[in-house]
Amino acid sequence: MPDVDSEDVGRTSVLELVRRMQADDLDAFEVLFARYRTAIFRTAYGLTGDPQAAEEILQDTFQRAWQRRMTLHTDVSPVPWLHRVALNLCYSRLGRRRLPSEPIGEGHSQARDAAVEPAERAERQELRRIVRDGIATLPPKHQSVVVLYYLHGMSLQETAELLELRLGTVKSRLHYALRTLRVELERDRRFGGAYGAATLEAEEAEVLG
Repeated sequence: MPDVDSEDVGRTSVLELVRRMQADDLDAFEVLFARYRTAIFRTAYGLTGDPQAAEEILQDTFQRAWQRRMTLHTDVSPVPWLHRVALNLCYSRLGRRRLPSEPIGEGHSQARDAAVEPAERAERQELRRIVRDGIATLPPKHQSVVVLYYLHGMSLQETAELLELRLGTVKSRLHYALRTLRVELERDRRFGGAYGAATLEAEEAEVLG
């Protein structure tokens, strides 16, 4: 995609972009892509753990947005729809083949890890690998709430609205995911077992509270 003026990216409302896209304005589509590409990439990467697959899902998601631009509502943000398309594409890929597993947050944490001792850095990387492996074992519907709530930092209500679920359903899926991850951590012997279990118990209490 061509570079887009930074002022255009920030100043035009998303609904105006949709209206312009429906008038076959390719510039508006490029602004939409520049504005939301990072969020969609993070959703795809959070589920696949594969940057190449995430990039392909990103491109496919926005290709569908352009192809189906006439069906988009001009009074509702298309962002939740973009996330749902990306999630569905992730599920299709995960169903076809096992993707390489790279820990969530690995790229974002390298700078922080560089400042700590090698032994501690190795331990942090191993812990992220354990957590990523645990997330990969969850059913897709539980993976999606974990990615949106923890990776994107969305609220429970925002996660529910994006996935078109009831708030109680999101809470129950997060509860299931955290309970499953706690069991995996307690079972894992790379840190002598029970590593991080107390943290997950606290997260469970917060979600259910």
